Amino acid sequence: MEFKANIMDEKAMQRAITRIAHEIIERNKGVEGIVLVGIKTRGIPFAKKIAEKIRSIEDVNVNMGILDITLYRDDLTQVDENPVLNSTDIPFDITNKVVVLVDDVLYTGRTVRAAMDAIMDMGRPKSIQLAVLIDRGHRELPIRADFVGKNVPTSREEIVRVQFNEIDGSNGVSINQ
Repeated sequence: MEFKANIMDEKAMQRAITRIAHEIIERNKGVEGIVLVGIKTRGIPFAKKIAEKIRSIEDVNVNMGILDITLYRDDLTQVDENPVLNSTDIPFDITNKVVVLVDDVLYTGRTVRAAMDAIMDMGRPKSIQLAVLIDRGHRELPIRADFVGKNVPTSREEIVRVQFNEIDGSNGVSINQ
C-alpha cells in the first residue's frame, strides 16, 4: 500500500468531530432520546469522541454502544469460512430512540445496511441516522450519511486509511493506493 496524500490531520479531525456533534444536537433539537452506536472497528473511537464532545457542549452523557456486524454482512462467505465474532455491546434499549450509527468511512453502503439490519433485530428505534468521518462515494446501495466530516472523491483503487490514537497510535486520514 503506497501513501498518496494526507486528507485530515488531528486538528481537522477535531474540527469535524465538533461540527458533527453540533449538527446532531441541532437536528434533534437537543440530545433527549439519542444514542450513539459505533460500528466496529474504527466507528467505536469515533463514536466515543462524538459522545465526549456532546457531553462538553450539553453537559449530558449520551448512551453509547458497540455494534459488531460480522453476521449481518452480505459477503460473509467470501470473507472467511469461520468468521471471528466480536461482541456487540449495546447495554440499553433502543426502542423509540434516535440511533446514530457511527462509522469512519462510508463507501458502498453495505456496512451500513448490515448495521441497520442488526439494529432492527434489537428493537424498533424511532429513527436511525448515520454519522461518518469520510464519505468517499461509490455507493452500491441507496444510503447516504446525515452527518459527514469530509466528502473525499476517490477512485475505487484508492484506499482511505483512518487512524485513531486508541487503535493506531495517531490521529489522521490518508489516501493510499
